Amino acid sequence: MTTHDAPVIIVGAGPTGLTTALLLAQYGIESVVLERWETVYPRPRAVHLDGETRRILARLGIDDQFAAISRPALGLRLLDRHMRVLAQFDRDPLGGRSGYPEANLFDQPVLESILWATVLQQPGITIRGNADVNAVTADDDGVRVDFTDRASTVPESMTASFVLGCDGANSVVRAGIGSAMKDLGFEQTWLVIDIATDVELGEWEGVHQVCDPFRAATFMRIGGTRYRWEFRLRPGESADDYADIAAIHPLITPWTRRTPIEELELIRAAEYTSRACIADQWRKDRIFLLGDAAHLTPPFIGQGLGAGLRDAANLSWKLAGVLAGTLPASVLDTYEVERKPHARSLIELAKFTGTAMTDGGEFGNLLRRLIAPHLLRIPGFDQLVTGGQTPRLHRSDLVGPARLGTSLNGSLVPNARVEANLRFDALVDGRYAVVTVSEPSPADVAAIEQSGGVAVTAQPASELLAWLRSGHTCAALIRPDGIVQQTAKRVSDLRTALPNFDIRTSPPSTNDGGETDQRSFDAEAC
Repeated sequence: MTTHDAPVIIVGAGPTGLTTALLLAQYGIESVVLERWETVYPRPRAVHLDGETRRILARLGIDDQFAAISRPALGLRLLDRHMRVLAQFDRDPLGGRSGYPEANLFDQPVLESILWATVLQQPGITIRGNADVNAVTADDDGVRVDFTDRASTVPESMTASFVLGCDGANSVVRAGIGSAMKDLGFEQTWLVIDIATDVELGEWEGVHQVCDPFRAATFMRIGGTRYRWEFRLRPGESADDYADIAAIHPLITPWTRRTPIEELELIRAAEYTSRACIADQWRKDRIFLLGDAAHLTPPFIGQGLGAGLRDAANLSWKLAGVLAGTLPASVLDTYEVERKPHARSLIELAKFTGTAMTDGGEFGNLLRRLIAPHLLRIPGFDQLVTGGQTPRLHRSDLVGPARLGTSLNGSLVPNARVEANLRFDALVDGRYAVVTVSEPSPADVAAIEQSGGVAVTAQPASELLAWLRSGHTCAALIRPDGIVQQTAKRVSDLRTALPNFDIRTSPPSTNDGGETDQRSFDAEAC
């Protein structure tokens, strides 16, 4: 048997790469992370995570830290060029079905600092900064990664059973497997401005979207003293035209008119071209693509970073099971089958949203003035904008076909309270679970637990019970990433689909307190 330097090598120490390493470590899978930069990349980029992806951060045990550096967005406000409100979609800052706020604003370098610190405390992860990866080469036994130490200029190489390319839009790993980005037909160039000030601007703390094709703009507060503006650049403009606060001030005046210019500290003003792209191939043999290496999303629905974290959650448990010998290698085929359509659907939604809010010239402005004020009258439209629920995964070997009248397969289980101080994710803790409306038999419980799973009975009048009822089902098999794999009328019907996933995990998160050893609750007959 070939001996490798690590079971997994992860190329790229951004949020996707670090999250993947931490999730693998929870299953006892060691990894080496190779990062081109010496430490955290300092430039601000992403500023939004939804409630579904915040659940992933909570699994890493860092939600308390994330809560301290993030702010819940109160919703979305659509404005015309004169800053008049066309429509406002309010969001509950206390959270929804995810158990967390459905829109979380933050500064990406601060989040990355938390992730780096967490990784450095984890003995199962080795992180190498200043490692400039040059090539990846796979054979039947593993993958070789060639890189150069940027500090010493010495070439090095390592081998692993699997390599994960989390190395961003200009991915070396993607090029190494012969994959190419498919252009999905969207490109806009924007000026991104980050400003710090101790002065309270006094603005509504949701996302402000100026719907004007001649100067589309976005504004949001992302921290206690940090603010983000984004302005679409006109033809012939560049970031060089806005190199200092004096040049930028006329753009941001509608939000800072009561704040002296000397109280505004410019953190950065950078030009960013947003594109819609997806890699034509996400895997070759033992090499996988995740995050921006696999997909690029326009920023209008805030799903770019979240898509990468979803990739990490989807692949990590499957990879851990294969490496531990408890899952067949064929489960790795489901990664691209499940994630690629999901990522593409969100890219298309972002394209549509961006076009609807920023294009169309004067005719587009007229339509927005006529239509936007009436959007709240459309049944369900407000929930569509603010709910935060993303599409179900398509059918795969790990997502069963929907039975007649059933709509839960491929969807994400709600992070419902199963006890006063305990939510579903904390109870399950990255294991398989069987959720049922009635108490399972002792034989069923024994079989589930012998496979490393958790049996959960929904409490009467609970959110979890209502969710099962909405899918017209009595029992659901939940994967370690929270996705419904299969539903049935009886728990015994799910036992044959429950794999042996008895893999060591780290201690359950206790972010919201409470005991974590209760396996079942008051029953209600199906």
